[in-house]
Amino acid sequence: MTAESVSSRRRRRRPRARRLARTALVRWFRVQQAMRGALSKVLGRIRRGEHVFAVASALLIGIMAGYGAIGFRLLIRLFQGVFFGAPEYTLGLLSGIPWWQRLVFPGLGGLGVGLLVTRVAPEVKGSGVPEVMDAVARFGGSIRFRVLWVKALAAGLTIGSGGSAGREGPIVHIGSAMASFLGRAMEVSAQRLRTFVACGAAGAIAATFNAPIAGALFSVEVVLGDVAVARLAPIVIASVVATVISRYHLGDFPAFQVPAYELVSARELFLYGVLGLAAGLAAVAFIRLLERSSDAFESSPIPPWLRPAAGGLLVGVIAQAFPQVFGVGYETIGEALWGTTSALVVLLVLAKMVATALTLGSGGSGGIFAPSLFMGASLGAAWGSLVHGLFPEWTATAGAYALVGMGAMLTATTHAPIAGILIIFELTNDYRIIPPLMVACVLGLLLSSLLHRDSIYTSKLSRRGVRLREGRDVNLLRSIPVHEVMDREAPTVPAGMPFTQLVPRLVAGSHKEVMVVGEDGELMGMVSLSDVGALLPETETLGDLVVAADAVQEDVPFVLPSDNLDLAMHLFGRTQRDELPVCADPASRRVVGVITRDALIDSYNRRIFQVDLPGGFGSLVDAVEGGRTVEVLGGVHLAEVEVPYGLVGRTLRQADVRRRWGVEVVLIRTVESGPESLEGRPGRLPAADVRLRAGDRLLVMGTQAAIRRLREGV
Repeated sequence: MTAESVSSRRRRRRPRARRLARTALVRWFRVQQAMRGALSKVLGRIRRGEHVFAVASALLIGIMAGYGAIGFRLLIRLFQGVFFGAPEYTLGLLSGIPWWQRLVFPGLGGLGVGLLVTRVAPEVKGSGVPEVMDAVARFGGSIRFRVLWVKALAAGLTIGSGGSAGREGPIVHIGSAMASFLGRAMEVSAQRLRTFVACGAAGAIAATFNAPIAGALFSVEVVLGDVAVARLAPIVIASVVATVISRYHLGDFPAFQVPAYELVSARELFLYGVLGLAAGLAAVAFIRLLERSSDAFESSPIPPWLRPAAGGLLVGVIAQAFPQVFGVGYETIGEALWGTTSALVVLLVLAKMVATALTLGSGGSGGIFAPSLFMGASLGAAWGSLVHGLFPEWTATAGAYALVGMGAMLTATTHAPIAGILIIFELTNDYRIIPPLMVACVLGLLLSSLLHRDSIYTSKLSRRGVRLREGRDVNLLRSIPVHEVMDREAPTVPAGMPFTQLVPRLVAGSHKEVMVVGEDGELMGMVSLSDVGALLPETETLGDLVVAADAVQEDVPFVLPSDNLDLAMHLFGRTQRDELPVCADPASRRVVGVITRDALIDSYNRRIFQVDLPGGFGSLVDAVEGGRTVEVLGGVHLAEVEVPYGLVGRTLRQADVRRRWGVEVVLIRTVESGPESLEGRPGRLPAADVRLRAGDRLLVMGTQAAIRRLREGV
C-alpha cells in the first residue's frame, strides 16, 4: 500500500471521528437537559412553600454530598490499588516496595492529571476551595458540571499515585459542583444558588471528618465569607444529613482516633501559645513556598501537561527518605497523636511542606487540609516531646500538643479560626481542650495574618487579581481585560495637523477627544474641543501657524491591552476624562486603540447580567411593569407585553412568537402563583405546551421594533 493511499484513508477517517465526537457531545448535552428537566419537574411541586423548599433542597444536597464523599474515597482506594497493589498504602508497604516505584508512581499519576487539567478542565488544579470561593463571589455560585467528574479523577490520581495532597479540598469542590448543578437545574436565584453551593461544601467537610458543626461553619466562614449569613439553617441541615450518610456507610468513627486529653496545669497555656506562634510561622512559610513553587513551574519551559509529572517525580525523590509524605498522611498524624513518632518528627514538617508545594504548585489536584493537619501534628508532637521532657510534672504528653498543633496550623493556614477550633473539638468531644486550642489558634492566626495578608485559599485568588474582601464590583472589573472592551479604531491625528483641519475633526467626530501621535504612531497627548475652545474665533487667522502638537495635553495616562477595567476605572476617576488611549507597550507608547467610559460601564453591566442573571433578573422583572422597556444588552430590551388577542387560547408552540416577531419569551406572568413560577414571583416558565390566556402578560426580550410589533399584534 502506497503512502498516498494510507494518507487518504487517514483523511477519510478524520471527518468520521469528528462526526462521532460531535454526536456523542450532542447526546451528552441532551442527557444533561433531561436530567435538569426531571429535577425541575420533581422539585417544582414543593416550591410553593419557601421553608419546605429550603429544607427539601438541603436534604437532597446533603445526601448528594455524603455519597459524593464516599464515592471519592472509593475512587482513591481504587487508584491506590492500581499503583501500589493495596487499597490503602501504609508506611510498612511503602518501605517495602522497590525505590524506583516510590520514584516513578507519583510521576505517572501526575502525567494523567496533567492531561486532564490541560485538555478538559483547567479549574480542577489545586485544592478546589479557592475555585468554589471564586464561583460564589463572582459567578453567582455557578460551577461547570464537568468539574464534578474531572476533579474526582484528577484528585484521585494525584492522591492514589502518592502525590502529597489532601482529599478534603477536592471533596468540597465535588460537593459544591453537585449542588451548583442542582441549583441551575432548578433555576433558582443567584442568592439561593450560592447557598446551595455552601450546603454542598458543608456536607463534604462534615462527611469527611464526621463533624457536622465544623462542616457547616467552615462553609460559612471560608466559602461564603460571612459568619452572619442569613441562610444558616439549610447549610446546617445539609451538613448533618451528609454526616448521617457517612456514619451509616463508614461507621460512627471520627477521622482520627485521639487519646484522652487533659490540661495538667494552667502554666501549659503559655507553652500552647508558643506552639500557636510556631504554627503561624510555619503556615506563612507554607503559603509562600506554595506561591514560589507555582511561579517556578509556570515560568519553566516544561509543557503544562507535563508539569504535574515533574512535580510527582520530585515528590518521589523526597519519599526515598520520607515515605510519610505520600498521600494524605493520616497514619503519620495518628502516630503523632499517640506519641509514637520518631525523634526526627520535626523534619517531617519540612518534608511535607516541600512535597505538598511541589504537588500542587506543579498543577496537581488535591487539598491542603490534610497536609496542614499533618504539619501541625508533627510540629506539635516535636514541641510536646521537648517540653514534656523538660517539665514532666506539669505538662501533658506529646499527643496533646500534637492535637492542639493540628488546630493551630489549620487556622493559621486557612484563616478560619472557628472551623479550626470546632474540627478539633468534634474530634475529641472534650470541652477541656477549648482553652489551649483557642490560645494556640488565635495567636497562630494573628501572626499568620500579620506576616501574610492572604490565607492559602485567598492567596491563589489574589494572584489572579481577585480580592474577595474588596467586593464583587472590583473583582468583576478586574476579570475583564481592556482588549475586550477597547475600540481599535482610535481617533488619532498627526502632530503636524493644521488648526484649520483639527477643529472640524473635533466638531464632526464621534469621539470627544483625539489623540495626537508622532511619526511612529507614539502617543504625544490628547486634544479635546474644550482645550481649543478659546482659539475657535481665531481659526481663520491662525490658519496653518498652529498645529495639533501646539494644543496637546501631554500628561495623559494610558492603559495596556492586558490591563483590567479596574485600573481603567481608577484612571477615569482620577483624571475626569471620558476616553483613555490604549498603547501597545509602555516603551514605544504606540497607540492601538481607545477605551471610553461608556464602553467600560456597558461591559460591566453585561458581565453583571451574565454572572447574576437569576438574581438580577428579579429587579429587571419589577422594572418593566407598567409598560416600561429596559435595555439589558446592547440593542436587546426586556419588556412586558399583554398577550395579543389573536394568540389567546394558543400554546407557545402554536403562537411561534420567535419566528413571527423575533422576540424570546422569558416568562409568562399570571394572576396566580404556580409551582412553575420564578422564585417568589407569579408566573410560569415558557414551556412549549403552555396555553396562553386572556389577561396573561409575556415577559419578552428582543429589539424595540420587534417588541412594538408584538404589542400591536402585527
